[in-house]
Amino acid sequence: MAISFLGSRKINKQLFAKGSFLGARFFFFLLLSLVVMISDYRFHYFHKVKSALSVVVLPVQELVSWPAKSFHWVDSRVKSRHALLDQNNALKQQLLLLQVKTQKIIALENENAQLRALLSSSTHLDGKVLVAQLLAVNVNPLDPQIVLDKGRGRGAYIGQPVFDATGVMGQVVEVGPYTSRVLLATSNRSAIPVQDVRNNVRAIAVGAGYTGDMQLVHVPDTVDIKPGDKLVTSGLGLRFPIGYPVGVVQSVKHIVGERFARIEVIPSAHLNSSRQVLLVWPEQSKLAKQVRAMLAPPHEAHT
Repeated sequence: MAISFLGSRKINKQLFAKGSFLGARFFFFLLLSLVVMISDYRFHYFHKVKSALSVVVLPVQELVSWPAKSFHWVDSRVKSRHALLDQNNALKQQLLLLQVKTQKIIALENENAQLRALLSSSTHLDGKVLVAQLLAVNVNPLDPQIVLDKGRGRGAYIGQPVFDATGVMGQVVEVGPYTSRVLLATSNRSAIPVQDVRNNVRAIAVGAGYTGDMQLVHVPDTVDIKPGDKLVTSGLGLRFPIGYPVGVVQSVKHIVGERFARIEVIPSAHLNSSRQVLLVWPEQSKLAKQVRAMLAPPHEAHT
């Protein structure tokens, strides 16, 4: 028991002595730190030392800060990529809208050009004219027709001639309150009295149907008609005004043993592309009833 007590006292003395030594060291270094900080703050004694230490510590600082810098670098690159993608998508949308607007502008310019051409051509026509817009197309090759946005309410009538800026389109065959149906010149039911500009030879131009062209019918094989001759309306029948372009002779074939030549005509009108046309009220149409009455047999004229 005595030995144990003596041993424990010896150990307690050692621990107390060691704890006192650590406490003394702590207070010493604390006091030293305060003295150094105050001296550096008041007299800048350690400026050069700090500069030298900063060079030594710099690699350690860079190494410690590298993960944070790497994270910020990756984050900025990801954000920049997303921003570029968003900007790219926005620019693509703007480009698409601009392309659509450009196409619309081109279409409007083409439409304005057609309107100007129509108005220019209308100065060569006698009587009233009215611009009409194409609404629909009948694609039947034998009987091509179009529908216009002008009808009985605007004075349209059956048999009324229809033109575009370059030639005869056809004639009205059906009239509604607000629309009218036009039989195109290339229909196999169409027939237009024409005259050769070069030699004033008269003929009838009928639609050829499938080919999209026209033909001159019942022209004797000996008549002087050549490829390239321009054909205009003759005014006979008092339905079409005189002198408006109908087509150009494409070919003339003389078949042995046949009395009539086969003459192909290319229409002057842009039948497949015109969107605006002219409804025409020819001056000579006022005489149509009188002429028909004069040509009618006597018994029909009295009735």
